[in-house]
Amino acid sequence: MTAVNHQGITCEITPETTLRQIIDTLPKECFEKDELRAWLGLGFSVAAVTLGYFLTVIAPWYLLPLVWIFTGTALTGFFVIGHDCGHRSFSRKVWVNDLVGHLTLMPLLYPFHPWRLKHNYHHSHTNKLGHDNAWYPFTDSNFEQVQPYERWVYRAIRGKLWWLGSTIHWAVLHFNPELYPAREREQVKFSDRVVIAYALVAFPLMLAAGGLIGWINFFLMPWLVYHFWMSTFTIVHHTMPEIPFHYPEQWHAATDQLTGTVHCDYPLWVEWLCHDINWHIPHHVSTAIPFYRLRLATAALEQNWGRYLYKTKFSWQLMDQITKQCHIYDSEHCYKSFGDSVDLVKGT
Repeated sequence: MTAVNHQGITCEITPETTLRQIIDTLPKECFEKDELRAWLGLGFSVAAVTLGYFLTVIAPWYLLPLVWIFTGTALTGFFVIGHDCGHRSFSRKVWVNDLVGHLTLMPLLYPFHPWRLKHNYHHSHTNKLGHDNAWYPFTDSNFEQVQPYERWVYRAIRGKLWWLGSTIHWAVLHFNPELYPAREREQVKFSDRVVIAYALVAFPLMLAAGGLIGWINFFLMPWLVYHFWMSTFTIVHHTMPEIPFHYPEQWHAATDQLTGTVHCDYPLWVEWLCHDINWHIPHHVSTAIPFYRLRLATAALEQNWGRYLYKTKFSWQLMDQITKQCHIYDSEHCYKSFGDSVDLVKGT
């Protein structure tokens, strides 16, 4: 490295650079837990979700789509609080992180421990082919080897149905204890039982109070909006035409954690409701940084490593670019579209 500092001297990544050296360029304040701010963040999300449900009750039918969007985005804030709990950056006490994590993910039917375990694995293997479990791209050989229905699903979520990607990830990875090492399976089963019990209580109450329409208004539509944001946030975090994945023998933690993650600016109301989750590069430098320190950490990274950071702004043109180009991984050009993989397209 050229320098380790807090004064804005640009640092350089070399093959010898370690992730620890990048972490050391961040102010110590970035890692300090302020439990008052953490709980205030949770309170803000509770208030926003409560307002969303209140608006669902009083809004005329023609305004309900706007209410669904607001409520689903507010519920995404619940997920971000649970996200900090999964990284143990919400509270200094493990049991508090586990309790709040279960309570915030429960209304989303997201089992806390399975998500936590898979997500922390993603952070340990970001953009590593064959290991990363978040929007990892298929290579030509992967695409040829999977079942026809898997090809169809892959083509769909890499295209205009990207917003369903999070629901598939949720359903496939988090309710099967056999996907986890034996030592983790009891935690997985416990979290699965929590969300199943919640559904068995909450769904009948919604149906009794408002019928099928009530269930759609209070659960299904906000839940789909939540998954829209989760799919969008996560695909943008690691998928750009010029951002490479690497095979394990080529993977370098400092390089891939810093340069393989995207900072994306969203409308201010989304940033507020979702607790700055898209100031995401610091999360891949260190998962110990709480959500309320992400802007400070990003500023420090920009000072010291700015030329390595990938920054963009959310737009439908951005999503069009990703969903038209980032299909099959190609080690020489990062990605190629399905249209450039003629033999694969013929085989589907």
